[in-house]
Amino acid sequence: MHPSIPRPRALIALIALLAAGAGFSLLRSEPPVPELHMSGRTMGTTYNVKYRPTQNTPSLKAMQIEVDALLAEINHTMSTYDPESELSRLNRLRTTDWVATSTSLLAVLKAALEIGTQSEGAFDITVGPLVNLWGFGPESHPDRIPLERDIAAARMRSGLDKVTLRDTQPAIRKHRPDVFLDLSGIAKGYGVDRVAELMTAHGIEHYMVEIGGEIRVRGLKEHDTPWRIAIEKPLPGERSVHTMLALSDIALATSGNYRNFFEIAGRRYSHTIDPTTGWPVDNHLVSVTVLADTSMRADAWATAFQVLGPERGMAIAERLNLPVLFVIERDGQFEEQVCCAFQRYRRQEELS
Repeated sequence: MHPSIPRPRALIALIALLAAGAGFSLLRSEPPVPELHMSGRTMGTTYNVKYRPTQNTPSLKAMQIEVDALLAEINHTMSTYDPESELSRLNRLRTTDWVATSTSLLAVLKAALEIGTQSEGAFDITVGPLVNLWGFGPESHPDRIPLERDIAAARMRSGLDKVTLRDTQPAIRKHRPDVFLDLSGIAKGYGVDRVAELMTAHGIEHYMVEIGGEIRVRGLKEHDTPWRIAIEKPLPGERSVHTMLALSDIALATSGNYRNFFEIAGRRYSHTIDPTTGWPVDNHLVSVTVLADTSMRADAWATAFQVLGPERGMAIAERLNLPVLFVIERDGQFEEQVCCAFQRYRRQEELS
């Protein structure tokens, strides 16, 4: 297991950083500024950043030092794999008193609870005990079905009503001492947003930031064409493209159940746990891609829709006007459902 923020879902979005020569203008008086690329490891996975520097942008080395420091700080705040992180220390506290939190942790907790409510409890940051019970958390994978009494006990510790937040003098209160919070479904997206904000603060107007498949783009590639992102075909043991998107000024997250699972007696048990039942989801939705204004929101909603399934998920996506792509498997065949202008982003790429 990774000694950092876990990634219970597989890395699904392939980063397609393709040279887009077709968009090059013959009227350009100067050659385009070449993109710079930095990469590294964080939160139990990898990160990639591509950007077009300006005259006043710090050197690539200086930028990477800033990015690494920022991601290390976020990891040390929100990781359940780092025993000394702020979140790990909060999880160990057996108290129902108010506990002071950092502003960054409070911001992520607030967003998580808001999306939890909007998703009718499908996105639940208190589901950690159930995730751990099924062997998809920091502990080793047992490859066994938990006892019903253990599932019931873990469910008693879960639920959006188990925590309360306070804005003035930022703090959190657990309503059971043994509540365990897990931000693995939102923290990477938050990290992407913070790196994107750092790029913008340095005057960079064209960039792509990716952490473990969570993506945010701004502006255009070096030949003034949209950033091209490939969504992976949801097939275990295979790496191929399902569809291509052309994106600018938007964030994307993809979640799927076709890589992280275990099998017993021919039945597959997914890493995505339904908080209302305590069992892995089984709803034929093998992959969901979400577009949103921030990577944090896209990240959380991708997990929520995976729990909700195609029918309930589509109803909520339509109500909130969220562009989504559902890939559903029935009898070995894939079918798609799309919502709210998602097709427009795919059509742009096909026409370029």
